[in-house]
Amino acid sequence: IIKRGTITDTPHTEQYSEDGTLALEEIHGSFGFSGAWTRKMHIRHYPTEQSAPPLIADFDFKSIAPKDDLPLQAFLIQTDEITFDGDALKARKLLIYGPDSRVSIIKANKSFPENIFFRNGSNHEIIYVQAGEGVLNSEFGSLAFVRESYLVIPKGTTYRIELESKTTSMLLLESRFPVEWPQQYMNSSGQAHLSAPIVESNIDVPDFTEPMDETGDYKIYCQSNNGQVSEISLGHHPFDLLGWEGALYPFRFDIKNHHGIAKSTHSSPPMHQTFQTGNVPCNGFSLCSFVPQPAGWHPKNVPAPYAHFNVDSDEIMFFCNANYGARKGIVREGSITFHPGALPHSPHGKAAENSLKSRGQMMDRLAVMLDTYFEEMQISEYAWQLADQGYSESWGDH
Repeated sequence: IIKRGTITDTPHTEQYSEDGTLALEEIHGSFGFSGAWTRKMHIRHYPTEQSAPPLIADFDFKSIAPKDDLPLQAFLIQTDEITFDGDALKARKLLIYGPDSRVSIIKANKSFPENIFFRNGSNHEIIYVQAGEGVLNSEFGSLAFVRESYLVIPKGTTYRIELESKTTSMLLLESRFPVEWPQQYMNSSGQAHLSAPIVESNIDVPDFTEPMDETGDYKIYCQSNNGQVSEISLGHHPFDLLGWEGALYPFRFDIKNHHGIAKSTHSSPPMHQTFQTGNVPCNGFSLCSFVPQPAGWHPKNVPAPYAHFNVDSDEIMFFCNANYGARKGIVREGSITFHPGALPHSPHGKAAENSLKSRGQMMDRLAVMLDTYFEEMQISEYAWQLADQGYSESWGDH
């Protein structure tokens, strides 16, 4: 539980701003107010006070399937072919989606426009920052980000991204379900076990900023209904909190603070899990961080993974660098592979044999993987235009 700014010790009791105005309380809740929640105190305006009727925005993030039906196949999507174009809001490009999960790329060369904000009303978000740096500003405060870090943003957060670099490249993962630490790592007190690869307290939370007690024309673009975006107009600045407390807030986690678990033979994906959403293994997804770590040191270990398919999961992997042994010569920095659960996938060509010489050595890989649970994903029309059309026939070529 985090507490920032000025807020009463007892919920639902009087609080006043310096000029004697009664502060206005808001509860940002989840799970029918039975899950994580945060209490916010607005300086003088409720967040409901719209200054104009809502409108359908002139852009959206709706899922658009390829024009023609595609046969079942594995996909390789080269995101390095996406240009840096536009602000960090409208530059979202949806690549892969399902009923509960979405995968997009953001390659932007501008901050959000002035007085423009975004709220995802459909999904919780995990952003992996592949390149660039800046600040995620929200009603909770300012949260600086740098490359190789995760930003976890609860559903309903009003925020804007301001760049401090010329460009940024981000992987955006969305889930209908809240983002949590994997339950198998946690004890009954909410702490990670000493043997876990993560430390739950090793996060950065927003620095509280003084309330923006300002009037003007402010637009919140709110996503709902499978990517539809609506324009909500406020006459007051949405970052107007005197204080807040609760368990629902944005935070940052450095991928290098995931400490990979190594053993003498190949480590399976559950040992690399950083986050989960939903009720795993019934729904939602697991997110794994494949960080640098020693390859297995057993004298006959084969460092490359086995051929595999998890028939209840679709696997999506983002390659932060091109050093992933099983895909060397196939992927580039920023490549995404999408392997449907109905098809096995394996190391390419002689990757398994070539991996023998790396036995016991440090693997300089970096990748983010998403495994869904009982959710079939599909590629978007935009992603199909970027896909390597020969990927399905590439497994024996290297």
